[in-house]
Amino acid sequence: MFQRFFETSSPEQGPPRLAALRSEMVSAGVDGFIIPRADAHQGEYVAERDSRLAWLTGFTGSAGFCVALQDKAGVFIDGRYRVQVRAQVADVFTPVHWPEVTLGDWLTEHVAPDGIVGFDPWLHTVAQIRELEAGASGVTLQRTENLVDRIWEDQPDPPARHAFAQPVDLAGNPHSAKIARLAATLGPARSAVLTLPDSVCWLLNIRGDDLPRTPFALGFALLHADERVTLFMNPEKLAHLGDHLGPNVYVAPVEDFLPSLAKLEGPVRIDPASCPVIVADTLREAGTKMIEAQDPCALPKACKSPAELDGACAAHLRDGAAMARFLYWLDQQPVASLTEIDVVTRLEGERAATNALRDISFDTICGAGPNGAIVHYRVTEKTNRRVEQGLLLVDSGGQYVDGTTDITRTIAIGTVGQEERRAFTLVLKGMIAISRLRWPKGLAGRDMDALARVALWEHGMDYGHGTGHGVGSYLSVHEGPQRLARTGTVPFMPGMILSNEPGFYKEGAFGIRIENLIVVEEAPALPGQTVPEMYRFETLTHVPIDSRLIDTGLLTETERNWLNAYHAEVLARIGPLVEGDVSIWLTQACAPI
Repeated sequence: MFQRFFETSSPEQGPPRLAALRSEMVSAGVDGFIIPRADAHQGEYVAERDSRLAWLTGFTGSAGFCVALQDKAGVFIDGRYRVQVRAQVADVFTPVHWPEVTLGDWLTEHVAPDGIVGFDPWLHTVAQIRELEAGASGVTLQRTENLVDRIWEDQPDPPARHAFAQPVDLAGNPHSAKIARLAATLGPARSAVLTLPDSVCWLLNIRGDDLPRTPFALGFALLHADERVTLFMNPEKLAHLGDHLGPNVYVAPVEDFLPSLAKLEGPVRIDPASCPVIVADTLREAGTKMIEAQDPCALPKACKSPAELDGACAAHLRDGAAMARFLYWLDQQPVASLTEIDVVTRLEGERAATNALRDISFDTICGAGPNGAIVHYRVTEKTNRRVEQGLLLVDSGGQYVDGTTDITRTIAIGTVGQEERRAFTLVLKGMIAISRLRWPKGLAGRDMDALARVALWEHGMDYGHGTGHGVGSYLSVHEGPQRLARTGTVPFMPGMILSNEPGFYKEGAFGIRIENLIVVEEAPALPGQTVPEMYRFETLTHVPIDSRLIDTGLLTETERNWLNAYHAEVLARIGPLVEGDVSIWLTQACAPI
């Protein structure tokens, strides 16, 4: 069993730890200290050693940060976590709605004039600190040691698991070809700094187990214009790779990263959105010219190779059959006979039964009734709720060597009221709107996000998260730079995989989300088409949507036709992969409406 259900932190731990941190702030001569969720690699997921935000505050969400001052401590969270944070932190911490309230404005308001706020330069990007310096009036930002590390007496060791190779038949291209291709794009730069673990792993066709749920081998790299790579990863982690890396990849211990930066001949390319401040500081102190540009791996990684797309399709068929077996089982259980943990355990068991599951792609979100309104709810033995009549929201995914999956289904348990059915149908209308979309080349997520919300807006409803995120290829389930959101500025390109997951959440009552993964592809030309190039989405996820929750009177004929065609495709693709009673159930679940 990959998922565990114990409490990883508790509110009562917060006050004494905050008091200890404040003592260290006095010793360091700072009035405040910033504690981000991030690690030195600036990825979304962090090892236990780097879970400083959760250790200090009790908040376990995947995004956010804390600012500790002597008289107050703000925990900054976005719309996904505003219910969760109140249950996880003690009252010595004040939740702050972010990004509506910026960190710069908050510091300007709460820090005394000429106050000093410390930060660990490994854990903040160049762009973050630049923005903060511009926005925090009268506040001095000071680089310091990590003050949380000073008080965390039983802090775990850094992860040190072995890396392994991702076969070229799944990656689509040998890493030597990737290195040559990207080296040619560096322009005047002689090297590019890579700090994101998915960039390093994708470039070198390696994976690892340093982080839960995400197959990363943590390290840094330098991509050189002469088609060499320097990989900063402790050699013992690479012992199982054999000669995979080849002669053009030089391996050095992680401790050599900063000294090697200081010796580089410039110009050196950095991505201010992901490059830690200490990297820029080191290059600047060495007098090395820097060129700021996007991580050179970002777009090539996002635009999946044909082999990666084939793998994604295979993974989603395997995962779809596991989901069908799970949903059949769930339908057979009497109302109130299960708990959320029972549901999570069964679903993981169905995926494990494929004999291909390497890990789950994130802790399954299984929210019954009001727990469904907690967008990133994680069930524990303490919060475990019985699955009673109403709605059950299940958001889950698998990590397979050929692909990463992510799917949400909201399921009727017993009889469901009209309010829930109406809300479900409005969410479905938004999901269908994105699924059916054709658009001219050059548009980005910010141009499309509203289409998923129109039906909800017409009823005065909305949801507090983006409509979709990028997804990796046996990498992170949350991958940039593409986003189907108001903040998504990167134009969509063929091969990009995204989620399509509108929702609605009524705090204290229920939550609804419907999610498929979709991939960008070129759209066939239409008769009389005047736009030179158009794109569309192909749906990767093939799992029934619960028709019992649909108010068919709210759907247009076009929407009904889309849903019926989708269910026919689900039956055609998943039907041959299941047998017996599951096959009968699937046929009924995919029946036209």
